[in-house]
Amino acid sequence: MMRILALLLLVMTPLSSVAATLMVLGDSLSAGYQMRAEQSWPRLMEPMLNGNGLKIDVINASISGDTTGNGLARLPKLLKQHAPDYVIIELGANDGLRGFPPATIENNLKAIIDLIKDSGGEPMLMQIRIPPNYGKRYTSQFEAIYPRLSTDYALPLLPFFLEQVILRDGWMMDDGLHPKADAQPWIAEFITDTITPFL
Repeated sequence: MMRILALLLLVMTPLSSVAATLMVLGDSLSAGYQMRAEQSWPRLMEPMLNGNGLKIDVINASISGDTTGNGLARLPKLLKQHAPDYVIIELGANDGLRGFPPATIENNLKAIIDLIKDSGGEPMLMQIRIPPNYGKRYTSQFEAIYPRLSTDYALPLLPFFLEQVILRDGWMMDDGLHPKADAQPWIAEFITDTITPFL
């Protein structure tokens, strides 16, 4: 009898009351580098998204220093653990800073996208840009990966938020690579506004 009642309750529960899950798969730009985890922009996004009338649980699966290869290696376990409906892929900066071959980066991102789609999730790819340390040719090849994959897979291509943060006084750490805690609320709002049409 109890099983029947539980089944009836499940059937009668509106689908709109079930929260979707958004996972951020990234590196130090998303992990909250040198700040408390709750200060990172992915953590700040959840109340913003829910304030827009959505029901979204946000999982920040970002780790400082991760490359596309690291993210790919971690992804199967993360997908099994969290079963995300949406995944923001914010990876590649560390690959580019280390001069990894563009073909390797692209293949890793393709494998990440395929795993997410195979799991039933919807990937969103963030454009990544890097300093021109390895010359214009390498930088161009690197940055072209993202719009190409966005087109090939028909994915949303999210703008690289750091381009805006760099322009704000006092928002970047002394290393010139990472945004401070002061910048995180703006980043969270920027990403929230960008992805909301795709949720």
